[in-house]
This record gives sequence, structure tokens and C-alpha cells, in this order.
Amino acid sequence: MKQTSRSFAAVAALSACLVTPSCIGPDNLYRGVSAWNSKVSDSKYVNEILFLGLHILPVYPIAMVGDRLVFNSIEFWWGKNPIGKPEEFKPQETESK
Repeated sequence: MKQTSRSFAAVAALSACLVTPSCIGPDNLYRGVSAWNSKVSDSKYVNEILFLGLHILPVYPIAMVGDRLVFNSIEFWWGKNPIGKPEEFKPQETESK
């Protein structure tokens, strides 16, 4: 029984290596969520609360996993990312006193 579990773990690890190449892609989905979050409100406090909420409701983590496991892999194997390039993230200016 113990040998079967080890064999299954080895096969699963090798399969994951074939499906997820070690390519660092553009993370378009994650950057798109981040760019959208930066433009929701003119208030940096509202954007920060939304940012934290999107981490609690795992939007940011799901976007990152989707990018790393699916969309960047598709771009690696087929040459084109199905998620278009998002607008550039522009952090809000801090008030200078």
C-alpha cells in the first residue's frame, strides 16, 4: 500500500512537470485584476480595502494560479496568450505635504 502511494505521488509530480513548464509569462490576468483595482476609485483607501477584499475572496490568488498553470502555459506551448495585455497599472499619487 505504501509503495502504491509513492508511485502515485511520483507519477503525479512528473505529470505536473509536463503540464506546467517553467516559463515565466506576463501574468496578464493577474495584472488585469490589479490594473482594474487601481482604477475603481479615486480614493486610495477604497482601493486598498477592495485589494484586501479581493485577497480574502481569493480573486488575486485564483488569478495568479490561473496565469501560472493555464494561461502562461498556453502561451509557452502555442505562442499566444488567450488573455490580452491589460492596461498599465498606475499607482495613485500619494499626497505630499
